[in-house]
Amino acid sequence: MRRAIVLCCLIVSTIVISLIGLVVALFGNREETLHRMARLWGKMNLAVAGIKVRIEGLQRLSSPPYVFMCNHQSALDIHALLAELPLSFKWIAKRQLFSIPIFGWAIKKAGYISIDRENAREALKAIEKAAMRIRQGMNIIIFPEGTRSADGNLLPFKKGGFTLAFRAAVPVVPIGIYGSSALQPKGSFVPLKKGVIYIEVGEPIALEGMEKSQKARVMDDVRLRIEDLMAKGESSSAKGTL
Repeated sequence: MRRAIVLCCLIVSTIVISLIGLVVALFGNREETLHRMARLWGKMNLAVAGIKVRIEGLQRLSSPPYVFMCNHQSALDIHALLAELPLSFKWIAKRQLFSIPIFGWAIKKAGYISIDRENAREALKAIEKAAMRIRQGMNIIIFPEGTRSADGNLLPFKKGGFTLAFRAAVPVVPIGIYGSSALQPKGSFVPLKKGVIYIEVGEPIALEGMEKSQKARVMDDVRLRIEDLMAKGESSSAKGTL
């Protein structure tokens, strides 16, 4: 019964908030308002599912804009980041999501960046557009693995997000998420149980002045930092810290 209620809340809240967002967008550029609505959507669905979020390291975020690089364990990661990361930000999403009626229209109006992974030329155009917006002050979140991990362990990183970060020349902030895969593993439409998601925000990595030849080193650095941050989250979970 609980899972049915959670699923109904997810479906209804997504449709209702997307519709309201489309109406709001008729009155001009309302990206910040749409982000606040998305944050409400995330908080609402976490609350109904009985999931709490513990976030540490926010004091490190003092000079945005940033490119956030985060591991991806579960669909719950999106809810948790929307609910608890206090900065306004955008997502990079695959092109197919923008074709979904109502939801796709709403995320387009919210300013999310569409990437066509099957068309290299269009993907490059999208990266250039995103880099320009980041330089103008937009924060963005990227899952460098490109998809959710089936077992919670880090998958190989894709280069696209790092190409964007270097073109934007703003700091990269590693984020480690722990606990979400146990609550809603890949392939599940709703959380299987109540619990806590742990988010650890790392120190920003400055890219300004770096050469493109250093991208591989930065990728390795970000990966190591995310692994360390995930380990901190695991440690907090073992202690039962909230």
